[in-house]
Amino acid sequence: QVQLVESGGGLVQAGGSLRLSCVASGTDIRIADMGWYRQTPGKQRELVAYIRTAGSTNYADSVKGRFTLSRDNAKNTVYLQMNSLEPEDTGVYYCYLDLQYGVGPFYDYWGQGTQVTVSS
Repeated sequence: QVQLVESGGGLVQAGGSLRLSCVASGTDIRIADMGWYRQTPGKQRELVAYIRTAGSTNYADSVKGRFTLSRDNAKNTVYLQMNSLEPEDTGVYYCYLDLQYGVGPFYDYWGQGTQVTVSS
């Protein structure tokens, strides 16, 4: 059984920073891509960033230069360091992991979502 647990959201003033974490628990798992989406008010869910197994990253234009994605494969964890936060970054952030459990196929597993609120 696989479980994803997110942490690190909260309320911060514009210009501040937050660090989100997402850890996958379970045995006999292998993780390929890891990343974060966000659901902001009035918009569709959008991809924020993802990181490949080998460590290459891709960011949405709106967060380039401000957000940094990293992963710790030994801990099955992905981190999203968010700096210079703007009110437009407010939303619910969801991590996803492209994960293989046992001998099954790779499948996207999702976290429960964590609220990020940036005040102006």
